[in-house]
Amino acid sequence: MEEPMTPHRAGALYVALSASCFGAMAIFAKYAYLDGVDVATLLLLRFSIAALIMITLVVVQRRVWPRGLNLGLLAAMGGIGYVGQSFSFFSALEFASAALVALLLYLHPFIVTVLSAVFFGQALTQVRILAVLAALVGTGLVIGADVSGQPMGIALGVAAALIYSAYLLTANRVMRQEDPVAASTVVMSSAAVVLCAMAAFNGPQFPQSTSGWAAILAIACVSTVVAMVCLFIGIQRLGAADTATLSTLEPVVTTVLAAVFLGEQISSIQIVGGMVILAAVIMLARYGQPAPRPTAQ
Repeated sequence: MEEPMTPHRAGALYVALSASCFGAMAIFAKYAYLDGVDVATLLLLRFSIAALIMITLVVVQRRVWPRGLNLGLLAAMGGIGYVGQSFSFFSALEFASAALVALLLYLHPFIVTVLSAVFFGQALTQVRILAVLAALVGTGLVIGADVSGQPMGIALGVAAALIYSAYLLTANRVMRQEDPVAASTVVMSSAAVVLCAMAAFNGPQFPQSTSGWAAILAIACVSTVVAMVCLFIGIQRLGAADTATLSTLEPVVTTVLAAVFLGEQISSIQIVGGMVILAAVIMLARYGQPAPRPTAQ
């Protein structure tokens, strides 16, 4: 007899879908870069196109826009959080290996879990602790062993993890009151505004062909619109800590898609790492408990 789909498990599925969509972004980005797009332009187009889609959706469906403090927090999440995290992450790649930078970024499930216990009273159950540790170990195996880097690269990688942790914890507070679609729209729009201002100084490098534009549209629609809305729904149902842990599916998806579409090899160590992450996800989805709603501040 099939077990019923509880809100907790439905939330886990939303996060798994979000992680899969985010994980596909690296593949789409490869095709965009091959067509002459630089990182700054990719981010600009990603959030600008996504924001236009989401604004249209909110207006047509007459959804309620966030207001007051929540509006300000969501705007800061996009204009400061997303932009700052992206800047720290891509800057870190200049001073450290991609594996080390990615591994440092994926410290965020551990950080978010600890801070959720401190600030939101989330219980540090055995299942939650084991899932976080398993996800961290599995992520390390999937990403690889080349973890060389200069102190500046390490500092920027840790900064990216801290900023993303703050982003998720802020969402944990805001999403108890807001519609996920409208909230996502504010985040995307504020990120787009900041990136437009930055692009005015640097000069964008747009795609040169339809394949490049197709990759950009895929990033905007799949890896931003769908990914972010599902992430916010997951945070509503699970809390930031479990959402962060379940999001470690992302590097597994990226690794598999890179093998399928880019011909990259998957090592036996990466397969083991992927299995460890999947075990952590299944354990958390089946036996984890939904986080308590954060109290009003």
